[in-house]
Order: sequence, then structure tokens, then C-alpha cells
Amino acid sequence: MPKSATATPVLKPSPGLAIAFHPGNEISHFKVNCREFCNKQAPYNRRDYYKISLIIGRGLLHFEDRTIEIHQDALVFFNPLVPYSWEATSEKQSGYFCLFTPSFIHVEGNTLIRESPLMQPGMDPVYFVNKKQEGHLTGIFKKMLSESDSSYVHKYDLLRNYVNLIIHEALKLQPAGTAKYSGASRRITTLFMELLERQFPVDSLAHSLKLKTANDFASQLGIHPNHLNRAVKDTTGKTLTEHISDRLIKEAKALLLNTNWSVSEIAYSLGFENPPYFNNFFKKQTRFTPNSLRK
Repeated sequence: MPKSATATPVLKPSPGLAIAFHPGNEISHFKVNCREFCNKQAPYNRRDYYKISLIIGRGLLHFEDRTIEIHQDALVFFNPLVPYSWEATSEKQSGYFCLFTPSFIHVEGNTLIRESPLMQPGMDPVYFVNKKQEGHLTGIFKKMLSESDSSYVHKYDLLRNYVNLIIHEALKLQPAGTAKYSGASRRITTLFMELLERQFPVDSLAHSLKLKTANDFASQLGIHPNHLNRAVKDTTGKTLTEHISDRLIKEAKALLLNTNWSVSEIAYSLGFENPPYFNNFFKKQTRFTPNSLRK
């Protein structure tokens, strides 16, 4: 994986990029294209846009501290809060992708995209599809391509509907036993997860985490720590402390594997007061020392 931890620039208008104007003079961007035009190697970075990709081809998706082998056709969701890289392992690469900025989906009444678990950090982003499903999804992407070049006055509403349709298709691929959560707990958990993920990735040695404890997050959200912890545990099955620890470990692993920063520099950037405390925390969580994992 590339040794980098820098953020990419904001998505700029380019040929084939549709620009939509919404009330409040907000500009939102949407782009759809074929994957044949994409590079076969994508560096490990966080992007500043959402991405849904129908991958027809083989490759390795590296994100956080995990690598998923794409060994068959797959529908993959990329969140701007989660850095990733792509490494093609087959010569043939095809399929489609669409990119859109947060302002494209943050419109009144459009709750499915925003609240979908597919768009939440920490969710598995890969959904393998069979040939029938791939053909159906290909048809939706082709409609997107056709609509993006049209002069239809409501085409951006239609494009959002196509994105919603793809999300519905992915939700059908989830295990039948997926838990359903109450609206209030889910909303609180979503706010917590967004607040947690907003601190990552760590892409500068000048960076230091500000929110590190359950009390920090509860104070920021204006609710009691016990209420926050109960909502998060009811929704996810994990406590606040477990989520915070898991995310710190994921980021620590990513920095150890993808940068040349020293262990001390990583410790301070993650908000630890001293490197020994970070070493003990890392070993307790993983049974490895930071240096042994890097080697």
C-alpha cells in the first residue's frame, strides 16, 4: 500500500460533472462514469465526496486496517470520512461509478441516503452481486449516464432517486437478521459516529485528537454520558469506550502501515500524553507492540 496519509482536494467541476443548484444557493456536484477510464491504482487517501462503484474486475480494497479481496462483481460504497486505496489485480476492469458531494444528498426529505447504514463509517462497504443483480445495477447506472447529459429540469431529483434505488438494492443484500433500531437511539448513535469519524484520518503531525473520552463526546453532543452510552450500545452492541478504542487502533494501524512517522509522533497525533501509554494501550488491544506490527 502507498506510504501516504494526506487528504485529497475538494472535488472540482470537470467535463462530465453535473452541477445542480438548490434553494439557498447551494451548489452540489454529481458525476457518473464508466470505470474503464479509472486508474488501476488509487492512493491511500480520504476523498471529499461519496462514491458508489459497481466493480466488474478483480482487485484489493484497502481501508482503515483491513484489506478486502474483490474476487467477483461487487457494489462498493465509499464514505468521505474513511480513507481507502484500490489495487487492481486483473487486467480487465469495467463497471460504473458515481460521485456526489454531501450537498447533493443533504436536501429536505432525502433521508434514505443520509441515514442509510451504507453511508455510515464502520459499516462493511462491499456487497458481492451475482450476474442477475449486476445486470440490474448496470441498467440503473446506464440510466444515470443518460440522465446526467439531459436537459430535463428535474434531472437531479431523478438522479437522487437512482442513488436511492441502488441503496435499496444493496439493503436487500444484507443478512435477513440485520437488527432494527429505534429512531432516537439510531440518530444519537449516528451523531456520535459522525463526531468520532470527523477527527480522522490523521494527516498531519500538527494534528491531535480533541475528543478522546466518553465524557468528551457527551459534552459535545449536549447529553448525559450514560444516555449516550446506552443509545450507542443498544444500537451497535458496543460501548462508547469500545468504539473509541477500536477507532484509535484502526487509525494507529493505518499510520503505522502507511506512513514513516515514528511511534512517538503517532502517539502524540492520536492524543496520547506519552508514547509508553500509547504502547501499553496498543499492546492491550492487539497483543502486539506498535513496532512489531510495523515490522
